[in-house]
Amino acid sequence: MAGTKIKSLYVCSECGYETSKWYGKCPSCGEWNTLNEEVREMSKSTSAAAVQRKKPSSLPVPISQITTEDEQRYYTGLKELDRVLGGGIVKGSLVLLGGDPGIGKSTILLQVCSHLSKILKILYISGEESKRQIKLRAERLGVNSDNLYIMTETDIEVIAEQMQSEAPDLVMVDSIQTMNDRELNSSPGSVTQVRECTNILMRAAKALDIPCIVVGHVNKDGAIAGPKVLEHIVDAVLYFEGDKQMSYRILRAVKNRYGSTNEIGVFQMGDSGLAEVENPSLMLLSGRPKNVSGTCVACTMEGSRPILAEIQGLVTNSGYGNARRMATGVDYNRMAMLLAVLEKRCGYFFSSMDAYVNVIGGLRLDEPATDLALALALVSSLKDMVVPENVVAFGEIGLTGEIRSVSHAALRVTEAARLGFQRCILPYHNQKGLVLPKDCTMELVTVRNIREAVSALGG
Repeated sequence: MAGTKIKSLYVCSECGYETSKWYGKCPSCGEWNTLNEEVREMSKSTSAAAVQRKKPSSLPVPISQITTEDEQRYYTGLKELDRVLGGGIVKGSLVLLGGDPGIGKSTILLQVCSHLSKILKILYISGEESKRQIKLRAERLGVNSDNLYIMTETDIEVIAEQMQSEAPDLVMVDSIQTMNDRELNSSPGSVTQVRECTNILMRAAKALDIPCIVVGHVNKDGAIAGPKVLEHIVDAVLYFEGDKQMSYRILRAVKNRYGSTNEIGVFQMGDSGLAEVENPSLMLLSGRPKNVSGTCVACTMEGSRPILAEIQGLVTNSGYGNARRMATGVDYNRMAMLLAVLEKRCGYFFSSMDAYVNVIGGLRLDEPATDLALALALVSSLKDMVVPENVVAFGEIGLTGEIRSVSHAALRVTEAARLGFQRCILPYHNQKGLVLPKDCTMELVTVRNIREAVSALGG
């Protein structure tokens, strides 16, 4: 073809690394057998095209003259989803929704359609299911509206043309890995196709001021399949977390240009779709055993929301040469460090003992403020000492066994008091400047180190 030349490249399907030579192991991410050959047509630039590219598409404007008064958000009808999005869907935004297969991505999209189709025209595009399959799921969820248009298409150029001709108020694409651009020689789902299709959707959404929600598949590591640049293109990245065998789902934002990335939304999967869980703490503490050793309640912060979760620890004699360590819901390395601190600083010997830790409800606790509750659960199981059911604990543990202060102590204590807890073990340095509501009757026990914390329980 005149004016073009053919170039062969090898692209990593995991990280998007490009090279002109094939390698068995990707030089960037270290994965084996992930470099796939792609053939591209490179256009030769002419002087006229070069001059055209030099013309700016927009002129610089003083920031004082830029207004944000026209920012409009669409409320989805799900308060938990609106919380994660920062208050609703912003016009012209591109949102990427990821999660394991069967976790509820398509379900929550149809539930959003059920609410917004009352006032907006919605275009739902599916590259994986037929129109009949979508209709069957919509009937199960009770979704039926003349403003909801279903389209089964995988050609991204056709989709962009439909967005311009139909002028919908909201577009949903399920999923981006099934879309393809005819001008590219690579197969759908490849790194190049995913990146370029997302770019086309982004340009259409910005030009037409139409918000677009895109579903993305995840790889074996749980990250969204395709290059990391895919997450840089979009305005917000949402992840559905949780085991699909369990009923609870956690929606978390890892990127959001229009809101905080610290907020989470909690849902429960049922026969009629995803139901909101407005009080996650009550849900996570339901069915908690009484007068049993090896359990303690921690208070963690998810954005501006304090959440109480039950941490269980089990310490038992090892039947093997080396003691086993298993952690579910907490960082394994963090647990190993706390075991070492308890043994070195407090004299509790775990070297010949198997230790297991579990967070009830499928929640993952990454905040250091849960260290104290985790340590108390392990000591409680080791000494067969019951932590009273009305006790909650939070605090970060250092390598010398000291209890460090944490943020938002007042919010944590207030939330625990609201749920009926009567005693709180917290860092000594958090009592300075701690302002609680007048009706809060919580007994505060401040501790400086892990020894004092165990002594406060009568150990």
